[in-house]
Amino acid sequence: MPSHRHPLARRASPLAAAVLLALAGGAQASSHREAPFITTSPKVDAADFYLFNSYESGRSNFVTLIANYLPLQDSYGGPNYFDLDGNALYEIHVDNNGDAKEDLTFQFRFKNELSNGGTGITESVGDQSPQIAPLQKGTVSTRRDPHLQINQTYTVTLVRGDRRTGTASAVTQASGGSATFDKPADNIGSKTIPDYAAYAGQHIYAVNIPGCSTPGRLFVGQRQDPFAVNLGVIFDQVAAPVSALTDPNAIGASASTLADKNVTAIALEVAKSCLTQGSETVIGGWTTASLRQTRLLDPSPKPGLQTAERAGGAWTQVSRLGMPLVNELVIGLKDKNRFNAAKPKDDGQFAGYVTNPSYPKLLETYLELPGAAPTNLPRNDLVTTFLTGIPGVNKPANVVASEMLRLNTAIPAVPYAQQNRLGIVGNILAGGNDSAGYPNGRRPKDDIVDISLIAVMGGLCVANGDTDALGFGTACKPSVVPLGSAVFNLNDNVDQAQQPLLPGFPYLNTPIPGAGAVAAKTAKTAQSAPAAMRGQGR
Repeated sequence: MPSHRHPLARRASPLAAAVLLALAGGAQASSHREAPFITTSPKVDAADFYLFNSYESGRSNFVTLIANYLPLQDSYGGPNYFDLDGNALYEIHVDNNGDAKEDLTFQFRFKNELSNGGTGITESVGDQSPQIAPLQKGTVSTRRDPHLQINQTYTVTLVRGDRRTGTASAVTQASGGSATFDKPADNIGSKTIPDYAAYAGQHIYAVNIPGCSTPGRLFVGQRQDPFAVNLGVIFDQVAAPVSALTDPNAIGASASTLADKNVTAIALEVAKSCLTQGSETVIGGWTTASLRQTRLLDPSPKPGLQTAERAGGAWTQVSRLGMPLVNELVIGLKDKNRFNAAKPKDDGQFAGYVTNPSYPKLLETYLELPGAAPTNLPRNDLVTTFLTGIPGVNKPANVVASEMLRLNTAIPAVPYAQQNRLGIVGNILAGGNDSAGYPNGRRPKDDIVDISLIAVMGGLCVANGDTDALGFGTACKPSVVPLGSAVFNLNDNVDQAQQPLLPGFPYLNTPIPGAGAVAAKTAKTAQSAPAAMRGQGR
C-alpha cells in the first residue's frame, strides 16, 4: 500500500507576483459540448465524471462513481424537460488491473412509458375524455405518481470483461429483487413537487450487485450542475477584467456561468472490494454513451412516446469522459470526434497532444505573456499525471498509458469540511495531507480548473525539484517553468468550493426548480454586474 503522505505533501516556496493570475482563463467547461458531433445529440453528452472514495459518514469502505449527462439544462425548459434517451446506452467502466481495458461495465438503459396503463391522464370535456397536454396534473410526491403522465424507468446491467462480449448480469433492488428502477421527474417547480428533495430521495435504491456480497446504492435523476466555470469569458480568448484576474483574493469573485443550470446524474456507490482486483488498490474509471448505427425517422409516427424514430444496428460510441478537460484543452479540433469514439487502450494515437500540448502556447498569445509556457518537451509530467497516474499515489503496478480517472482506493477519504479544493496540489500550497482529491480520482469539491491550470503550466515540475522527487524525470524541474513558484497562483476567479453540494450520496445538490430559475439567474447577474458596469476589460 502506498504511503498516504506522498512527495507532493510539502510546502511550496513563496508565491510570486499576482499578475500571473491572468492565465486563469485557460479552463473550459469540464465536458459540455466538447466535440462537433455531440452538439447534435445533447442527451448523450457527458458533462462530468467523478470517481472518489465515499466521504459520507459510515461509508468509508465504498467508492462513488457519478456520470453527468445532458448539460446546460434550463430548469424551466418544459413541457417535456430532460429525460435521458431511450435509444441510447449509457455506461460506466472500471479498469482494475491497469491494462486500459474495462474489467467491469455498468450499463444503463432507459424507457419512457405513459402512466395509467398507457393512457396517460385524461380530462372530461363534454362527452369526450381527451388526454391532457402538460406532463402533470396535480401535486407529485411519490414514485410513479398518478399525477404524472410519463414514468421513466431504467435497468442496470453489470458486464464483467469486454463490454460487448463479457458476462452480463442484472443489478437488482436489494428490497424485493426487481431489476427495474424509477427515475424521478425533473424539478418542474414547487407547486407541482412541493418537497423535491424528499421526492427525489425515494429514488435512492439499495442494490444487489452481481458477484458482490455488499449492497451498493444507486440514483439517477436531475441535479444542480456542480461544475463552476466562467464559460463566456473563456471562449472569448480569455476576455476577463485584468483587475479581477490579478487580485490575489479574486477566487470566488466571479459567478459560475453554470450557477443556474441543471444536469442529469447517474450515481452509483459500490464497495471497494467489489471494484478492485487482487492486491492492486488503484482503479481507473470513465463513462461513455453509445447510439445505434442507424436511425430511421417515421413520417407518420403512431401515438405514443418515441415512435417517430426507429434505431438499429450495432452500438456506436459517441461520447467519452474520464479525466476532465482533455477533449477541450488537449485534443485537436479535427480529432475531437475520434477521441469521443476511442477506447483507452488505443490512446497512443493521441499521445502527441499530451507530450507537446498547444494550450500553454495559446495562453501566451491570448494573454500577451510571451515565454510563459514550460520548456520541458516532451511533457512527461503531463503523461504521468493524465495517462499513467502519479507514482506512490494513483499509478497501478502495471499500467498501459491511457486517459481515464485513476483512484487509489487505499487512500482514505477526507471529510467534506476538511477537503482542500485543490486536492493534491493543495498539499503543495499548504503542506496538508489531502491526497484523496484530483488527480487522484475526482470529488465534486475539487477545483479541477485551477488544478489543471497549475499542472499544464508546470506546477508539478516546480514541486518535482531538481532531485526528481516525484519521478517525472530530471527534465521536469523548476528551471523549465518560466512562471516559477508563481504558477501556483493560477485560478479562474470562480471558486468550485462555493458550489452547493450534499454531505452524502448522491452528493450533488437538489436541482433548481423551474419556477425558481428566474431568481437564480437574477442573483447570478447581480453578482457579475459591477465589474461590467465599470467598463473594465483586458
